[in-house]
Amino acid sequence: MALRFANYFNESILWVWLFYTRDVATKKKKGGRVTPKGGNPPRRGVGHHEPSVESSSRYTPPVHEYEKHSAPWVPVLMFVFLGLGALVILFYYLGLVPGGRSNWYLAVGLGSLLGGLFTATKYR
Repeated sequence: MALRFANYFNESILWVWLFYTRDVATKKKKGGRVTPKGGNPPRRGVGHHEPSVESSSRYTPPVHEYEKHSAPWVPVLMFVFLGLGALVILFYYLGLVPGGRSNWYLAVGLGSLLGGLFTATKYR
């Protein structure tokens, strides 16, 4: 039984291989040369020693004279929000929050973490 299945499997693999590879070796290249023979003619006025620069038709954005910098309190606020959020969530799970366990502690902790992430995206 196993030998008959192995022969059938090998024959089916052979037929699949023959079906997919029969046209590969017989394909002929159609068409001719795309570019003219002899290469591209040299362009005038383009080279390393050209004293003038030709204008381009592409848009070139203006160069900024300064880069934007964040105020010094932005990273401090970011770390305060991230630390406060992590501490609130940690204290909630340890059971150290006053007034018993309430989901509002998790909401405040998650909101503080999200505030820290938002502040981190504004830091430059």
